[in-house]
Amino acid sequence: MIRRGAPLAAALMSASLVLTACGSDGDDTGDKAAETRSVKAENGTIKVPVDPRRIVTIGNTNLPFIDLGGEPVGVTEASDSELDVLPKEQRAAYEAAEIIGSSGGEVDLEKLAALKPDLILVQFSSDDWDKVGKRLETIAPTVNWGLDTEWKAFADAIAEAGNVADALSQQKAEFKEKVTKIQKTYSKTINGTSFVDVSRGTWNDPGTFYIADIGCSEIARDDIGLDLPKTAEGKDPLAYESLPFEQISELSEYDVITYPVDADGKPTEPFAPVVKTNTWKSLPAVRSDRALGVFCPGNNSYGPVNQYLDSLDSALATLPGKQ
Repeated sequence: MIRRGAPLAAALMSASLVLTACGSDGDDTGDKAAETRSVKAENGTIKVPVDPRRIVTIGNTNLPFIDLGGEPVGVTEASDSELDVLPKEQRAAYEAAEIIGSSGGEVDLEKLAALKPDLILVQFSSDDWDKVGKRLETIAPTVNWGLDTEWKAFADAIAEAGNVADALSQQKAEFKEKVTKIQKTYSKTINGTSFVDVSRGTWNDPGTFYIADIGCSEIARDDIGLDLPKTAEGKDPLAYESLPFEQISELSEYDVITYPVDADGKPTEPFAPVVKTNTWKSLPAVRSDRALGVFCPGNNSYGPVNQYLDSLDSALATLPGKQ
């Protein structure tokens, strides 16, 4: 789960690929494959192809690039849980690419070089960048973004670097339409209801859960306007603290609870133990059908976020007196 919060959002919006014409590095034939432009990213100002054809994605750039219709020639490994929620055509695009490593810092540089990429898109930890970043740059133009990049700026940046901006424009329009619809349809609920988003991951110790204030919860809070808990400025996210099942009863102070479900509407496997507890079943929100399962396939590109908004819309529609 990646925090894409405000601290670097403003800086990275400016770093989200300011494009300037750089002429052509090719001959006089006007071959677009040889033309370049300058983009600004975390690793400086990089000359990239105007029309890149052989793109390798590393780390968190894999699925956002594919979400925008990109077809990378090389990728790093994605988890089964990430792949399971992909639309069929996107999974096919991922599986058609060459796996060049298990993670950003474990890239097989020889295999990567053999793919003859004309652009490498990267988002992973600074430690991984220190380990392989300079070597990546010797293979092909490499654009790197930090892990704190705000997700909308990240989508803008990938679309510009990978020359898939047309798909981004459509996704943005859908996002705006869905947000507006939810705000208009459920205005009274949004303005007069306290929400809490709870979750549990495979990394959590047995018998624990957490209050989600990052991920899709951020979108519900910051874009839709739901009244959701938020960590104090300068403090770690609430989601970083594992809470014992005994504290489930404290959720009774909230009017509505949201929790994670899979694409079929069933509690996700890690969260299933929570809904089986008697403490959960006795919560006022649960007993009054105000505990809502919401599907969040991802929160770092518009495609999965739009799926999340559809699920949230459907969930809010089940609330008594939703208008």
